[in-house]
Amino acid sequence: MSGTTASFRRKIQSARDLQSVVRTMKALAASSIGQYEQSVRALGDYADTVKLGFAVCMRETGSAAWMAGETSSTNAAGIGALVFGSDQGLVGQFNDVVAEEAVRTLAALPAPAAVWAVGERVHARLAEAGLPLHGLFSVPNSVQAIAALIGQILVQTEARRSQGHITELHLFYNRPTSAVYAPVHQRLLPLDETWQRQLAELPWPTKNLPEVQGDGTATLRALVREYLFISLFRACAESLASENASRLAAMQRADKNIEELLENLSGTFHRLRQSGIDEELFDVISGFEALSAQQQ
Repeated sequence: MSGTTASFRRKIQSARDLQSVVRTMKALAASSIGQYEQSVRALGDYADTVKLGFAVCMRETGSAAWMAGETSSTNAAGIGALVFGSDQGLVGQFNDVVAEEAVRTLAALPAPAAVWAVGERVHARLAEAGLPLHGLFSVPNSVQAIAALIGQILVQTEARRSQGHITELHLFYNRPTSAVYAPVHQRLLPLDETWQRQLAELPWPTKNLPEVQGDGTATLRALVREYLFISLFRACAESLASENASRLAAMQRADKNIEELLENLSGTFHRLRQSGIDEELFDVISGFEALSAQQQ
């Protein structure tokens, strides 16, 4: 009996150690969600500034048709896609959901897509689906590391665009929602014509209208680069927030399961211990009665 109770003691201690690790991961995930969501909010003001710059340039040029020529061509149909996932596990269906969205959407496009993956786990799922993978990026582990990743992505995609291999660029990632997260598909290039018209009609916030100095085309190109940077940065930050939200949900489920396991183990341990005590008491009483009978 002592061996059985000792075994249950070890199981209970192991479960408590695991619960400590799970709760630490819960705290880290909750903290990470906050910093990534804050970075997205902070990016909003800069994004609004870039939009106002677009509005000024488009009003002065009268059209953004040159951008369609920069980002699309009737003679080419190269498509690029960027899929944000995770390097680490314990995130539930996080990578499966975004990979399925990418596979389904890209299958409906008129040409095969050159795909870049951010995260080893989503890269493996895209490879299993048979998509042509052209690169793998590591997932940043902090807000400060996102900018460096976006710089690498822009260098590779711009090189493909300049060679005429890519005329469209699609983005896939998970966005935080009330139901933890949901997959998002966004076409970054070519720029949406309706969006361009809306920007051209965007009112200036003050009475002093600005003017574009120098080459308007160069200014627009610079704004397009900033627009791509903002879009990719936001997608990466929201994906990281979603990843940590998924991990937090998984750790909450694990914590609940461990709590139930501890309750069952503790109950069984106490029953076994009480049973052992009862057996020892019965042995003492039986021995006492036997001695008493002999003395009589």
